[in-house]
Order: sequence, then C-alpha cells, then structure tokens
Amino acid sequence: MRSLFHFAFNVTDLNTARHFYGDLLGCTEGRSTDTWVDFDFYDHQISLHLGEPLKTQNTGRVDGKLVPMPHFGLALNLADWQAMAERLKAAGTAFVLEPHLRFAGQPGEQWTMFFLDPFGNPLEIKGFADLATIYGA
Repeated sequence: MRSLFHFAFNVTDLNTARHFYGDLLGCTEGRSTDTWVDFDFYDHQISLHLGEPLKTQNTGRVDGKLVPMPHFGLALNLADWQAMAERLKAAGTAFVLEPHLRFAGQPGEQWTMFFLDPFGNPLEIKGFADLATIYGA
C-alpha cells in the first residue's frame, strides 16, 4: 500500500507562510482559498490554515538539549538535507538545534536540525545517506 501523510496546522499569515514554505523550504503550492493554503511538503500534503498555532513546550530531549514538542518534519536524502540546511543558514534562520550529525557510525546515522517557522511551529529535518536506515536497522 502506498500512502501520503497529511498534516493541517495553523499559521497567522498566508503570505508569510508562502514565503517560508514555498520560497525557503522549496515546497510547491497547491490549492488555496483566502483562509488556507496547501503545499506539497516533499511528497506529503500540509494544509496551513489561518488560526492560532499550536502551543509547544521544550520537553523532548535530543543530544542533551530540550527541543519543542510536538514537532513535525522530514527525513531527506543527505544531499537534499544539506541543500536545505544551507538555504536556512543563508536566510539567517535561528536554529533551536543547529545542523549536526547524530549516531555517527551507528545504525540510523543521521544529520538533524530543529527550527521554527515564522509562527512558532517547530520542525525537525533529518538527513540520511540511505533512507532505508531511518529506523536504525
């Protein structure tokens, strides 16, 4: 069975969202109205609706640092992850957790970074040399 993930969440300004998710993250815009916009989030659908963003708390632990929960994100091949990390750095993104390598030389070796969208929604983007190792096997 093939399926796509769908996630709908709130933002406070659709034009700012279009810039961040479209221009900076490289997502293609889909359908929209005056109250929401869809994006192709690397072959998954996100729907950004006008409203109050979710409240988060820094309760997750990654490499000894607290990260926001809940959060969402992507697992990318390493070249795409590196390109995104460079775009985010060039844009002056304030990272919650700077891009870095986790589990070096171990099953599930991955690069990761945490940051917030302009509305405070937290994202984690992971990069893998081989996406088949995402579950550490």
